[in-house]
Amino acid sequence: MPGTPRGRRERPDSLSSVLIAAAVCPHPPLLVPEVAGGAAHELDEVRAACDRAIGTLVEARPDRLFVVGAGKPTRRHPADAAGSLAGYGAPVEVGSGPAVLGLATTIGRWLARRSGAVPDGYIEVADDATPAACSALGLDLAEASPRVAVLVMGDGSARRTDRSPGRVDDRAAAYDDAVASALGAADTAALAALDPVLARDLMVAGRAAWQVLAGAAVGAGLKGELVAYQAPYGVGYLVASWTS
Repeated sequence: MPGTPRGRRERPDSLSSVLIAAAVCPHPPLLVPEVAGGAAHELDEVRAACDRAIGTLVEARPDRLFVVGAGKPTRRHPADAAGSLAGYGAPVEVGSGPAVLGLATTIGRWLARRSGAVPDGYIEVADDATPAACSALGLDLAEASPRVAVLVMGDGSARRTDRSPGRVDDRAAAYDDAVASALGAADTAALAALDPVLARDLMVAGRAAWQVLAGAAVGAGLKGELVAYQAPYGVGYLVASWTS
C-alpha cells in the first residue's frame, strides 16, 4: 500500500468511516453538449467514460457522496447549491437558486445528474492550497460517514500542444502521464507528492482536487482503473475509477 504522505496523520485501522469509492473526471465546459454545439461528438468518448466512472459510485451505494473540484477560495456548498454555464454560451443550469458553484463543481453536478448520483455537498479547493491542506481536507471528508464516496473533478495540463490554451511546455505531457499512472494504480503517495509550483506552471487545474482524493483514500485499500486519458484540445482529460 502506498505510504502516508509526510505531514499528515495516518488513518487508524479501527476507524469505522472510510472512502469506499471515487471517480475522477475532467471539467471542460465542452463536456456539456449544449455548450459544445456541433462539436459535441468530439468528447463523446470522454463523456461516456465519465458516465461509466460515476456509475461505479452509484453502484457502491455510499452513505454520502461529495463532489470536489477547483475553486477560490476553499469553501463548502450544501447539496442544493446551484451552478450555471451561462458564461460559456449556453443557458444550462444545475440546481435552483443563485449560481454559487464554480466551473468544476458545476460540471460535477451536471455529470452526477446524468448518472443518477445525488451529491450531499460540494467542496471547492483553492488552486494554491498546500498538499498538506488538501490531504487534511480529504481525511475530513472520508470521516464524514461510514461509507463515503467522492467525485473528483480536475483537468491536466493546458500546455500540451499548439491547440492548448497556454504556450506549449515540454514537461506537460510527462506530467499528465505521471498523473494518469497514479490514478490508474490508486497511488495515493504519488498524487500527494505532486508539486504545486510545477502544476501552476503547467496550468494544471486538477492538482489540489487530486490531492484531496489522496488524503481521503489513504488506508482505504481501493483499486484504481484509468478509464480514459485524452487531450483532444491540448488539455489533459483523465477519467478514473477507484473501487474497493
